[in-house]
Amino acid sequence: MSQPPRIFDTPLISQHLARRTELGNFVTDLVLADLEDRLTALIRVFPRAAIIGPDLDKLPSFGQAASARFAFERYAAFAGEDDVPALTGDDYNLIVSILHLQAVNDVPGYLARLRARLAPDGLLLVATLGGDTLTELREAFLAADAMVYGGASARIAPMLQVRDGGALLQRAGLALPVADVETHIVRYPTPLALMAEIKALGAANPLLDRSRRMASPALLAAAAQAYTERDSDPDGRIRATLEIVWLSGWAPHDSQQKPLKPGSATTRLGDVLGQV
Repeated sequence: MSQPPRIFDTPLISQHLARRTELGNFVTDLVLADLEDRLTALIRVFPRAAIIGPDLDKLPSFGQAASARFAFERYAAFAGEDDVPALTGDDYNLIVSILHLQAVNDVPGYLARLRARLAPDGLLLVATLGGDTLTELREAFLAADAMVYGGASARIAPMLQVRDGGALLQRAGLALPVADVETHIVRYPTPLALMAEIKALGAANPLLDRSRRMASPALLAAAAQAYTERDSDPDGRIRATLEIVWLSGWAPHDSQQKPLKPGSATTRLGDVLGQV
C-alpha cells in the first residue's frame, strides 16, 4: 500500500519548538480555555483520558472542576517521526489532540489510529488550525515572491478546511461526527511583528518542499508592504486571521443515537409547516 506524501519536515518542527523563545502563547491559551468549556459541558465521567499536544505545560491552567474530572495522561507531540505518540492500550474514554493535527502528514491515518485507542463510546476531540489561518500573510508573500523572484514559493502550511472535518471523522470510523470553527482576528503593530512572533513560537515554515533560499530583506520588505496595503486598519495596525477548527466524534456503541432509515418518517414536512 502506498504511503501518503510527506508534507511536513518533522525533525525541523522539533528543532523549531526546541529553539523557541516563548514557552506559552495566546493561541494555546484560547484553545485550552475553549477545551475547558467543552469538557465542563459534558455530563459523563471519563475514567481514562489522554491529551496530545506541544504545550502540555499549559494544562494546569484548567479550572479545578475540569481538572478533577479529567486526569489526563500527557503525550508530547512533534517529538519524533511518528505522527501519533505511543498511547498505551485501547480503552481510553477520552482522547484530546491540541494543535497537533496541522503538522500531521497522514491526517486520515492519524484520526484512525486515535480512534483505535478509544473504548466503545469513547470521545475524540481535536483542535487544529483552520484553512483561513494567516491567509493575509499567505497572500502577502505570494505577491512579494512574484515581485522579487518572479514566482511563488510555499511559505505557509496548508491547513484543514472545516467542511472536510465531518468526512474525515467518518472515514476514521467515528460516529456522531461534528466539525465547527471559531474565528479570531488578531492585530499587530506591523507585519514584521507578526513574523517575529511566528518565529518565536516555533511556527516558522515547516514544509518539506520549502524553498532553501533565505528570505532576503527585499522579500520581507515587499511582503510587509503588500500586507499593509491589503490588511491594515485606519490606526496603522494590521489584521491576522486565526481560525480554530474543532472536530469531535465517538467510537461506535449500541447506546448511541442512530439516524432513521430513509422512508421511515411518519409525518409529512408539509403537515408540520401547515402547508398543503
